[in-house]
Amino acid sequence: MGKNVLLIGSSGDIGSAIARSLAAEGFQLLLHFYQNKEAIEKLKTEIPAEAVLEEIQADLRNEQEVEKLLNQLVYTVDAVIFASGKASIGLFQDATESMMGEMIALHVKTPWKICNRLLPEMIQRKSGKIIFITSIWGNVGASNEVIYSSVKGAQNSFVKALAKEVALSGIAVNAVSPGFINTKMNQQLLPEEKELITNEIPANRAGTPEEVANAVSFLMSDKSSYMHGEILNINGGWS
Repeated sequence: MGKNVLLIGSSGDIGSAIARSLAAEGFQLLLHFYQNKEAIEKLKTEIPAEAVLEEIQADLRNEQEVEKLLNQLVYTVDAVIFASGKASIGLFQDATESMMGEMIALHVKTPWKICNRLLPEMIQRKSGKIIFITSIWGNVGASNEVIYSSVKGAQNSFVKALAKEVALSGIAVNAVSPGFINTKMNQQLLPEEKELITNEIPANRAGTPEEVANAVSFLMSDKSSYMHGEILNINGGWS
């Protein structure tokens, strides 16, 4: 039997690609989603039925919903992957306090709470993996995405700090930091905007969700056994 992976944000393009990749490698999945049940049903047709242990619906901006998710975890969690989130685009001076609170809850506080709950059992077993999908903007920042850059930077710092704390207990904490990836999140861009971005990327193209999933698969494998606190950049040489 494969190890059990809690995949937060499994209905998104990157989350779904990660699910397909890990299912093909024999992992068993606990699939979290918020609203896109249709994407989960489609995903289930693309992976072996035995790879799905559980589906969990929860709004991770809501503390009660997060608690509900944690209480639904009846299976041992050997690894948790955070692939959920949302962008926040606009001038920082126009940001509201509620918007700030929502982004902090979704990208920072909820992952803290989930890791805090899962770590004791991982430490007891002397085994576990925690992986975040962060963003290039968490490394270099982006105008008009100040809040998003901030919370992704917080995720990077969390990964580096927690990795030092739990490495001796056999737990690996790492992240994958994508650049411009061909996902629904970027479909709002005009063709000329996409062209401007790809012209800045040495590889001269957008990445794919599968390329991000490949990096996650590597971190989930024994081949990454000496990697702790790393932020893997998957961005075509953009930074």
